[in-house]
Amino acid sequence: MTAITNRYDFVLLFDVTNGNPNGDPDAGNMARLDPETNQGLVTDVCIKRKVRNFVELTQDDQQGYAIYMQEKAVLNNFNKKAYEALGLEPDTKTKKLPKDADKAKALTKFMCDHFFDVRTFGAVMTTEVNTGQVRGAVQLAFARSIDPIVPLEISITRMAVTNEKDADKERTMGRKHIIPYGLYEMHGFISAPLAERTGFSENDLEIFWQALEQMFEHDRSAARGEMTTRKLVIFKHESKLGNAPAHQLFERVKVERKEGVESTRAYTDYNITVDHAGKPEGVEIIERL
Repeated sequence: MTAITNRYDFVLLFDVTNGNPNGDPDAGNMARLDPETNQGLVTDVCIKRKVRNFVELTQDDQQGYAIYMQEKAVLNNFNKKAYEALGLEPDTKTKKLPKDADKAKALTKFMCDHFFDVRTFGAVMTTEVNTGQVRGAVQLAFARSIDPIVPLEISITRMAVTNEKDADKERTMGRKHIIPYGLYEMHGFISAPLAERTGFSENDLEIFWQALEQMFEHDRSAARGEMTTRKLVIFKHESKLGNAPAHQLFERVKVERKEGVESTRAYTDYNITVDHAGKPEGVEIIERL
């Protein structure tokens, strides 16, 4: 498939109600936050995982849409497939790519062609079975909540016990970390020159947009509460390198708390506006959702 020829920047708005959007293992799985502002954070890795899961769920039988970073995957086994397809033997002693530049490029191209997340997000595949390193066409920033979040630690009980020695106990105790509500904003960037290198195509792009819109619908759990993609604003540049700085485009998306709302507890507590007036020449603004 032909690689995309336009640059894209985008803003994603999503929210969570009575859940933990992205726990911090260094803080007992409490929701991640900025300690100075108490605004919530969600890592790029968290969102990429949900995109991967959506693609794996919906494109499982489609050639070229396998997922490289799978749960409990043995990456060397995936890398070996590239060597087998090209009739090469990996140098597991030096852990280096073949000295022949064409063969090295062919190995990396095989990985891009077969794995959606490699050509989309990139990957460091310099393991014992080395297939190179790829810088992906799609890059994501951390998501940040519009307002400060309120982390809560909720005690829960379990009526069963794990070991027979504890059979006389009435119940065991546990904890969940949640926030009552948070609306998050994430920025993303898609590079046409990098897409040329990885083969990220128009079809890949549409699947990526669908994943951002629907990823939470297939990632339900009590721990994450109700998570929903609320708005996706895409800035499509006419040129390959772009027609305006990304930060100026992001500033056109305004998220403001409605007058009189003291504690936000729903998406309807905000006014969301996208400024289309006087947009830079060569930039198309597309609102999805």
